[in-house]
Amino acid sequence: MKDHIQPRDIDGNPVTIGLPMAMLAEITHRCPLACPYCSNPVDLTRAAQELPAEDWARVFREAADLGVLQVHISGGEPGARRDLAQIVGFAREAGLYVNLITSGIGTTRDRLDELDRAGVDHVQLSLQGIRPDMADRISGHKGSWDKKMDFAAWVTEIGFPLTVNAVVHRQNMDRLPDMIGLAERLGARRIEVATVQFHGWATLNRTALMPTREQAAAARRIVNDARIRLRGRMVIDYVPADHHAVYPKACMGGWGSTGLNVAPDGTVLPCHAAASIPWMRFENVAQRSLSDIWHLSDSFNAFRGTGWMAEPCRSCDRKTVDFGGCRCQAMALAGDARATDPVCSKSPLHAQVVARAEQDAASDTADLIYRRMKKGG
Repeated sequence: MKDHIQPRDIDGNPVTIGLPMAMLAEITHRCPLACPYCSNPVDLTRAAQELPAEDWARVFREAADLGVLQVHISGGEPGARRDLAQIVGFAREAGLYVNLITSGIGTTRDRLDELDRAGVDHVQLSLQGIRPDMADRISGHKGSWDKKMDFAAWVTEIGFPLTVNAVVHRQNMDRLPDMIGLAERLGARRIEVATVQFHGWATLNRTALMPTREQAAAARRIVNDARIRLRGRMVIDYVPADHHAVYPKACMGGWGSTGLNVAPDGTVLPCHAAASIPWMRFENVAQRSLSDIWHLSDSFNAFRGTGWMAEPCRSCDRKTVDFGGCRCQAMALAGDARATDPVCSKSPLHAQVVARAEQDAASDTADLIYRRMKKGG
């Protein structure tokens, strides 16, 4: 690696990093759904601020040159962009594998055929429930179930590999076996079972969505059993409930180590929720190349390596396993992005975090606060 792009940690010490394999391209925050667990920032990017397709073409070329192999085109709902097929085409021209992450709402069969011709390689479809009433209630969109089932049928007819994204929480976690069964019936090759992460808008719905300890334990057993039963037929990825864990997850496999996110306005983030850390300054592709941002920006280097860690992480034998956990969660729960993730059992705040999670899970609140972009967005 050339000296002028030598990454350095927060103390200025050289650190050795790899190159990103994947990039999340959030091309819009516009969305027809109003999911109460939405993890997008509280302040959404407006349509007028979105990068034009031609700028995305440059970003995709820079990503490929940097070492990125696949791009996940997401939102919001990427179908809200009329130039989605053009954006997909630019990603394929750059040599990237294109995964489309979508709600399926608003996409016609003709448009899906257009996206096929443009070069989409894989489709991920989000599901908010396994019955029409639950799907419509959680998504805040009447008729969403039928539209999603039509979309899934078209995906199968065209021949796209399909992944089902199922966000689980207290109000639907007991139906996890049915969710896995639905993914089987839809012909999905993979299902991602992700327990709701309380970032962004989702924090407003903690008392309605926080799963109980018993639900979390049951979900792990259900996933393990299904993995055995479906081995060789369908892959099951599982994101467990943070607040009931003994150790935290390694955020993004380690901050600034394997992937990067580009927001609708071109802001480049080390992870989806990184903008929730108020003191961090993030670079934009309009002012700096993706390679420079990856190697040299303060935001990407802030939590690389282990030199930034305080106790108990600094002397922990797991520090290169979970990397101190999630920096955004540390910010939200401890008020300090440099702290040990409080969901870790070694954190001095762990008992407090668990107690609050138990209290939230015991709440009888079922009312949801929906996420809706104001008109003009």
